[in-house]
Amino acid sequence: MGIRSVRDLLYFFPRRYEDRSQFCAVSDLRPGDTVTVRGEIISVKSRPFKRMSILEVTIGDETGWVHAVWFNQPYLKDQFAAGREIIIYGKVDFYQKRLQFNSPEYELVVSQTETVHTSRITPIYPLTEGLFQRSLRTVLKDVVGRQSETVIREYLPEQFVERKKLMSRAAAIHEMHFPTTFEKLGEARRRIVFDEFLLFEITLLKKLEELRTRYRAVELKEWKAVASKLRETLPFELTPSQTRAFEEIAEDLQKPAPMNRLLMGDVGSGKTVVEAFALLTAAASGHQAALLVPTEILARQHYRTLSGLFKHFSVSVKLLTSNTGDDARNRMLAELKSGKLDVLVGTHALLNEDVTFKSLALVVVDEQHKFGVYQRCRLLEGDPRPHQLVATATPIPRTLALTLYGDLSTSSLTHLPKGRKPIKTYWITRKKQGEVLDHILEKIHAGEQAYFIFPLIEDTEQSDLFAAKTEYDRLQRTVFSGVHMGLVHGRLSADERDQVMRAFRAGEIQALVATSVVEVGVDNPNATMMVIENAERFGLSQLHQMRGRIGRGAKASECFLFGEPTTDEGKMRLRILTKTQDGFLIAEEDLKLRGPGDFWGARQSGDPLFLVAHPVLDEGILLEARESAMELVQGGLLETSDEWNTLKKYLEEFPLRY
Repeated sequence: MGIRSVRDLLYFFPRRYEDRSQFCAVSDLRPGDTVTVRGEIISVKSRPFKRMSILEVTIGDETGWVHAVWFNQPYLKDQFAAGREIIIYGKVDFYQKRLQFNSPEYELVVSQTETVHTSRITPIYPLTEGLFQRSLRTVLKDVVGRQSETVIREYLPEQFVERKKLMSRAAAIHEMHFPTTFEKLGEARRRIVFDEFLLFEITLLKKLEELRTRYRAVELKEWKAVASKLRETLPFELTPSQTRAFEEIAEDLQKPAPMNRLLMGDVGSGKTVVEAFALLTAAASGHQAALLVPTEILARQHYRTLSGLFKHFSVSVKLLTSNTGDDARNRMLAELKSGKLDVLVGTHALLNEDVTFKSLALVVVDEQHKFGVYQRCRLLEGDPRPHQLVATATPIPRTLALTLYGDLSTSSLTHLPKGRKPIKTYWITRKKQGEVLDHILEKIHAGEQAYFIFPLIEDTEQSDLFAAKTEYDRLQRTVFSGVHMGLVHGRLSADERDQVMRAFRAGEIQALVATSVVEVGVDNPNATMMVIENAERFGLSQLHQMRGRIGRGAKASECFLFGEPTTDEGKMRLRILTKTQDGFLIAEEDLKLRGPGDFWGARQSGDPLFLVAHPVLDEGILLEARESAMELVQGGLLETSDEWNTLKKYLEEFPLRY
């Protein structure tokens, strides 16, 4: 479980707590209640029952008596003796006309000794096979009690702790494991969260300072003419967000320090035009640029779009993928090395060692979470160091951006281009499926196109979910018998997927049946209809990304969610999607609903980013910690002030490797 030292154990916090501090009288017990009972052991009996043994302990208080039974644990008999006081905690069952506890947690009362498992707010830890709550709790009680002074040293100045009204580090760790009250637990959690954010923000800010002072970049100054000409030649008007992003990127590109900027834009917000502006600025300044894209189909789409945007400029652009022929590839690499090729668009093929630029000044990474950190850095190793623009179509709440991308400046595209109509989204019961399919068929006959999204590729015995292959065959045989249909999923080769998607974009396929592989897909303005089956099985942000495949043209679009969620969270996800198209709001709600696990996956591997802190729910503490970190790093206090020497040494001893 990653616990290799006493320090690891101290920071192995409970996943939840149970209030076992309130005792219930035996006479008040009701079947189904989960309660704590304190009483005296009246009798202890052990008997065989159907190839197992049953240990039965009768416990009584002044109001009555109740049974507690344990199965196949005969060794417990030696721990119980009539007349001893005991506390038990568990669920009350009704069996053979009597109340009983089945395998409850228990603790024998020893006078003047604090209880560990019952009669308190009790920690519940994550476990693995062979590890049990009682043994882990017992070890932690001993460790927390004995190690608080030696291992849990305070590394923040006393005056700072008092000013911020923080609990001491040792007290906080003790309360996190064995809280005396829920109020104290809240104070302890605040201290641990503040520490996590503070250490993390200090690490990021120091990294940013190093980037600014250690590396130099080419100053790209030819942006005004590029911006002016691009505005004139675009067939649409830039949104206020795009204009602001142009200005922010231009300001960074002119500096001798490398730009490190995150471009966040909701689906259909026009990130490609902003990327094009940055690429053109590098080329117009006499240097080269690269656009790294995760899939070939997306790379081809970007190449087509950029080729159209660049035709008014004297800028050469080419596409490199794993399917590029040897002769074309060799010519391309020669032009790249000699400086004749200005902009190279490509997939992972750009990361091969033989791909060398004469003067690479800018790297744009699209859908950055699809690449490993070290993969992206491969293109940034030159001297001068290239500027970097990292783009993502997954909107991220502001506070999460401060943590995941704390070393990047941020530009957000919050406006959709003019003329885009909002997508009407409906959560539909399966009884209305026939009406929806007839409606879509009518739209297809009128010249529009549709997506049908399914969670599985094929039917399985273990699942009752709808599968793409099965439904593709069914729809072709029934409602859509006269419609040109296509099927795309993850088991097809990249070439096969590209072929189907190109046919769909060209209008040769009228209805596309797919799995979530279309989450990042081609831009088809004529696709106006989408059905998502078993919608409750997809995450909120994923549903929003898939919905973003439609509504990309001037026509009105509709998305139908077929789903029968059984949990409140599942119902809330679908309800949110029908009420808003704001990707940033959806991302925030998604994070609140399911926690930050998927976002942390962007780190590719390693331990969780934070053990306790939550970047959205703990926004206030995050901003407070970031402000303190900025004072320490940018003000030089961490390096020069004796008051902060203990924290400096702690960071040197336990550096964060994020």
